[in-house]
Amino acid sequence: MNALTLHYHPLSSCCHKVLIAIDALGIEVDKQLLNLGDPDERAAHLARWPTGKMPLLMDGPRALPETSIIIEYLQRHHARPGRTLIPDAPDAALEVRLWDRLFDLYVMTPMQALTADLLRPEGERDAHTVAQARERLSSAYAFIERQLEGRTWVTGAAFSMADCAAAPALFYAVAYVPPPPRHGHLAAYVERLMAHPSVALTIDQARPYFKFFPGRSGLSRRYFDPDTV
Repeated sequence: MNALTLHYHPLSSCCHKVLIAIDALGIEVDKQLLNLGDPDERAAHLARWPTGKMPLLMDGPRALPETSIIIEYLQRHHARPGRTLIPDAPDAALEVRLWDRLFDLYVMTPMQALTADLLRPEGERDAHTVAQARERLSSAYAFIERQLEGRTWVTGAAFSMADCAAAPALFYAVAYVPPPPRHGHLAAYVERLMAHPSVALTIDQARPYFKFFPGRSGLSRRYFDPDTV
């Protein structure tokens, strides 16, 4: 077994963020699919890390939680020479960390709120929470649109950890709230993200699980065709 083990689920947006980074950094990792619905697996996972969240990277006996921490650790200790997602220059690194944080907080979080609402029984769904999450996504799209003007990737010319965060967050978010036509930079950026080899690989490996995504009706037919289920 590889010294590096990632406990993950292929449908999870947070796991996608790390999987994209692993491929982009050229790292070999033993991937262990985690079923938190199984009591024994859940108990074993809680023993590894008490919050029970995923993904969780194990480097031998060392447990590393939280997506951005995992990615930074992998770059520092395991990346293939010449592969990087966080630049060495301090100010450029700060910009990457900022946008990584912005995508996690202002795109992934409201997207997950919309998913969580669909998982509730119909009589327990919260229209206020849904409206608020949709509003937050629309607001995020506007400031991302401004940031992308004149840029290939969100912080410049190089694909970074911020783009690793953006890809899964936007992939699922646009299934709920598509960008309006006026956000052409954002729409083009989503297409570039989906075409990036590490993103495309992660999405392709998740395809068998998209039938379980609560917002699957909003996914492009490129990724999920309900007629084939």
